[in-house]
Parts: sequence; structure tokens; C-alpha cells
Amino acid sequence: MRAGRVAGAEHEHGGGDGLTTGPSDPSGPSGHEGGTGPRVDISELVRVRTRHPEAIAEAAARRVRRPLLNDAGRLMIVAADHPARGALGVGEHKFAMANRAELLERLCLALSRPGVDGVLATADILDDLLLLGALDGKVVMGSMNRGGLQGASFELDDRFTGHRAQDIERLNFDAGKLLLRIDYDDPGSLTTLESTARAIDDMAARRLPLFVEPFISRRTDEGKLKNDLSADAVIKSIAISSGLGGTSAYTWLKLPVTENPDDMARVMETSTLPAVLLGGEVGGSIEEQDGAYEKWRGALQLPTVRGLVVGRSLLYPADGDVAAAVDTAVGLL
Repeated sequence: MRAGRVAGAEHEHGGGDGLTTGPSDPSGPSGHEGGTGPRVDISELVRVRTRHPEAIAEAAARRVRRPLLNDAGRLMIVAADHPARGALGVGEHKFAMANRAELLERLCLALSRPGVDGVLATADILDDLLLLGALDGKVVMGSMNRGGLQGASFELDDRFTGHRAQDIERLNFDAGKLLLRIDYDDPGSLTTLESTARAIDDMAARRLPLFVEPFISRRTDEGKLKNDLSADAVIKSIAISSGLGGTSAYTWLKLPVTENPDDMARVMETSTLPAVLLGGEVGGSIEEQDGAYEKWRGALQLPTVRGLVVGRSLLYPADGDVAAAVDTAVGLL
């Protein structure tokens, strides 16, 4: 079922066509060139959620699955799990991701591009994408810990408030992802470390891959949490996270490119676990976006790096052209 039609709408309408999006708007919902793909009918999504909530589980049960890696042994994932942590900003736009219809349109467009293998998101977004039929033949990764809200005093006590291992298994999803930020001065990191180890065990018991995104973090004098992207810090984060749980058989790493990209070869010698690169925060200019592409290009040549997981910089690129940004990232693989 193509994106734009709500799976399960036939239940309500007696076999009708369900939700079909309108034509693409060349300017896109935010007035950017490049558009954001077909329009999503939010009112129809809400109607299905209201009258037939079982449609989400039904869509998950009949979703066509695929292997984790593509034929070339690579993985290209679009990430959209930021909103559940209260992280809605892109560049200088503090609430860029707050418009759910626009986010879904951008995601559907990104998922439709050749070479995009799947999506990483929280339950609310994945449920919408299931209803829109956008996840057939795609890798679906559930985001597991979202309790460390951006800017909160408890940000590093990052509770598992998203998908559980049993949810990922029940919904026939393909993998999970968690964030592990370690601040040696914050006891909340210990809680998150222990929870991470148990999540690794729970996923491994189900033979489900789990992507662990580790950082050494610290608070600035203003109290803002900052991730340390120096080579030494990233090496330490890899060593710590690789050893968590009773087995590493199903553990993947989701890692940043270091401040100095030339350090990545040394950094990636720390573990034999397969890894993907994360996009991170990219500035609002086209030059900064191009610089990010170049950093990814070099690191993707390393033997343990198998792909990319990128979110805001592809869904909300500097020039507004989602399709071109996604195609450029795919080309790096």
C-alpha cells in the first residue's frame, strides 16, 4: 500500500480508497523549493485512530519485511525520533519539527527515494507511517529511551519510555535504538548504563539488533549538556558501550564523526562491532551541509562502518530540497 493511503480505512468506508494525499506542493509546506512530497490528510489519520485503533497493529502484522542490510551490505536510515525528547529545533528554527503533517510528508518523501533502507522513530510517528503504508519493504527501528528530555535537570537519567524489546518484537519491527550519554559528574548516567545493559540483553534474547548511540557528555557552565566529539572521548564511549550486556552478538554502534575527521580511523579501531554514522546537528547553511557530507564520505570507507542514520539534516536541509539531500547521502554509500 503506497504512502498517503491510511491502512485500515477500508474498515470505515466499506472498501473505499481510504486516505489519498493531494498533489505535491512545489513550494512545500514551509515555502521551500523542492517540496516535501504528497500531502498527508491528518483528519483521516485521526479518524482511523479514533474509530479503528486496531488498524495500527493490523498494518504492522501485514507489513512486508526485508533483511537489515541491502544487497551491498549497507544501511541508509532516516531518523525522526527527536520530537519525543522535546528536541524540535533545526538550526535557528526552534519548532521546525513541531508540524506533524509536514514531518510525515518529508518522511514519506525520504522513504520513497531509491537507496533509503528505512526509518528510525518513536511509536507515534511509526504508527502514522504504518497507517500511511510507508513502511513496506523498509527497515523499521524503534526508539527505546526518550526520558532524558532536552534541557531537563534529569536529562542523563534517560529512562526507557519508548519502545520496549517486546514491542519491537510484537510489531514485527526490525531493530531498536537507544541513546547512552555518560557524564562522569552525573549519577543519572549510571542508571542509564544499567538500563542500557538490560535492553541489550532483552533485544539479544529476541535476536533483534540494537543500535547503541554512546557519548561522553558534560554540562557547560550554563548547564547545557554537550557531547564531547574529541577522538579520545569517542574512543572511550565505544569501549564502554561495546562491553555492556551479556552478549554483544546483536549490538551495533551508532557513532558521530569526530571533530577532526582524520581521527576516525584510529577511533574505529576500538571495537569490532558493526557501526553506522549519525548525522548530528548540521548548521543552517549549504556550506555546512556540504561539509557534513564530506565528513561522512571519508568515514564510510572504514571497515566497521556499514551505513548512515541521519535525521534533521536530510529532512530539513538548508536549501529545503529533501529529495536532493537524501539522494546525496545515499550516493555516499
